[in-house]
Amino acid sequence: MTTEFDLGALLAERGAERYELHAKHLNHQLPRMLHTIGFDKVYERAEGAHFFDADGNDYLDMLAGFGVMGLGRHHPVVRKALHDVLDASLADLTRFDCQPLPGLLAERLLTHSPHLDRVFFGNSGTEAVETALKFARRATGRPRILYCEHSFHGLTTGSLSVNGEEGFREGFAPLLPDTAVPLGDLDALARELRKGDVAALIVEPIQGKGVHETPPGYLRAAQELLHKHKALLIADEVQTGLGRTGDFYAYQHEDGVEPDLVCVAKALSGGYVPVSATLGKDWIFKKVYSSIDRVLIHSASFGSNAQAMAAGLAVLSVMENEQIVANARATGELLKSRLAALVDRYELLADVRGRGLMIGIEFGRPRSLKLRGRWTMLQAARKGLFAQMVVVPLLQRHRILTQVSGDHLEVIKLIPPLVIGEAEVDRFMDAFTAVMDDAHGGGLMWDFGKTLVKQAVANR
Repeated sequence: MTTEFDLGALLAERGAERYELHAKHLNHQLPRMLHTIGFDKVYERAEGAHFFDADGNDYLDMLAGFGVMGLGRHHPVVRKALHDVLDASLADLTRFDCQPLPGLLAERLLTHSPHLDRVFFGNSGTEAVETALKFARRATGRPRILYCEHSFHGLTTGSLSVNGEEGFREGFAPLLPDTAVPLGDLDALARELRKGDVAALIVEPIQGKGVHETPPGYLRAAQELLHKHKALLIADEVQTGLGRTGDFYAYQHEDGVEPDLVCVAKALSGGYVPVSATLGKDWIFKKVYSSIDRVLIHSASFGSNAQAMAAGLAVLSVMENEQIVANARATGELLKSRLAALVDRYELLADVRGRGLMIGIEFGRPRSLKLRGRWTMLQAARKGLFAQMVVVPLLQRHRILTQVSGDHLEVIKLIPPLVIGEAEVDRFMDAFTAVMDDAHGGGLMWDFGKTLVKQAVANR
């Protein structure tokens, strides 16, 4: 008996119910939020760095699915690889054989970090972090992980225990007994290490929340301190990895840094199949998988599946053949320099920072009395509202999708697909300057700001 299923017909029949279905069956606050800020768009299709609505209008994507869409949407090479692997009808996930694709992807991935030896494949960034935490504890025989204040490493219980954002942790205690240290504070790190129970420090070379880089020399000095105390360095490259910052990994910006474990995910998927990888040194893996009896001591039901491995191999091929890392470096430098040139022009613009195509635009208290009064009104209601005031007109008026870099932060984070070029930079700059002109001229943005204030007060 043949079962028929027509996806196109189902979407044609029920696709218009998308927001109602989500409100009824999924996270009901998401459609509520989208309706409130006018982000309740209906996108029909996507290609590269653009979305398209039913009328054919294009929207520039400067968010890349929180970094997942490193190659943009529907890259033809990745798409073909997935068609090929499905058509091959491989004997996938038998659990008791060794398929070639995982070994081939691990081999290719490890060429970008030659000091590492082995890979564990999972399904998400938080799972890559969970793996690294477990491996570090097992390898060192110690219980405690250090993490940096304001860091983000995932939302499952283990990774949440090393999440430096209190808002995400609230209501989910008890968590693991891990300890936060200030980003860049080597003295604080040394104090914790002297207690003798630290397995590792996990750190983002550039923090996603607020886009804060580790200070120059910090990673290497931290690595030396950790190894002196027989602890490990874990680099969380879930968002910064695979070219995002203008090098294959962000830790490679600093000479002499060789993390013991590296977590990657997001862009490795090609935007199609969830996948993550935890890369590590041989001796760590041999501590975890110490005997035949422990062969399945850490595993993932969908880890190393053929579709994910094919997507990962295709992504790495595209990155090498199309010089994606070099493009991220050059385009990122162009965008950052043009944004930085506006800091003296707009008093509401406080700072531009970041590396490659991971850029933070921070807003701050203006000098002029009139603007200061409006700024104070927003801050009194809820910190972060001005940044939201910028994000909304970028989408509604200029069809550019961006994100606020974290709750209660006056920072917009730009993490576009790594395939954008000068044309997309020009488009973003034209839109951003128009929005900033409006903000400094007291235009329609401030009317929307009053709506945000009312919403913030109502939600208290």
